[in-house]
Amino acid sequence: MAKVLAVLSSGYKDEENNYQTGWWGEELFAPMELLEKSGHLVDLASPLGGKPDIDQISISEEYDPEGTYKELYESGKADETQKLSDVNPADYDVVLVIGGHGAMYDLAKNEDLHRIINTIYDNEGIVAAECHGPAPLIWTTRPDGKSIIAGKKATGYPDEIEPEGLLDILPFSLEQEMTEIANYDKGDLNQKAHAVWADNQIVTSRDPFSSELMGEELVKALEKRK
Repeated sequence: MAKVLAVLSSGYKDEENNYQTGWWGEELFAPMELLEKSGHLVDLASPLGGKPDIDQISISEEYDPEGTYKELYESGKADETQKLSDVNPADYDVVLVIGGHGAMYDLAKNEDLHRIINTIYDNEGIVAAECHGPAPLIWTTRPDGKSIIAGKKATGYPDEIEPEGLLDILPFSLEQEMTEIANYDKGDLNQKAHAVWADNQIVTSRDPFSSELMGEELVKALEKRK
């Protein structure tokens, strides 16, 4: 059994632009379900601890037509998270950074998360990030001062499918920042899911529709490590 730390944004409100965001339901629950079915333990953490704010759009009828993730959310499955500052990364085999635009605000430059990512990586664990979740990898620096994904193949949410007008108020473009330091690979946007391994320890996925694929990749990688 592996121990997985899933990291969620605590949420963000931009009152000036009437914009509110947080973590994306499918990106937590789809891989969590696959990991738990395979016998692994998934713990949750966020910058503030407690109940983090979900992006309500992720459990709307448009993105969750069967209500699968809404039901899981309302069951309280993500109501309790530990504070990132309290996490002992030595306890975990995997860190999985959940996407949603919230990750760009309170996870991207979070030093506690950078510490967790580096420690798990140094302990030969797996670092995984979904959709906007790769944002923290950009600013996670190694002893040589370079990003943990510098020069490596990685993916994340592309600019061209961001909601209209949102790039104007986001703190940065994920695609542009990743392109500057990594071998950014958005894959074929006509294909539903896309995930890539940077090396045998770092895996990133492109969008919410790649959430199940991320779970499958992690389950396979953990099986190989037994």
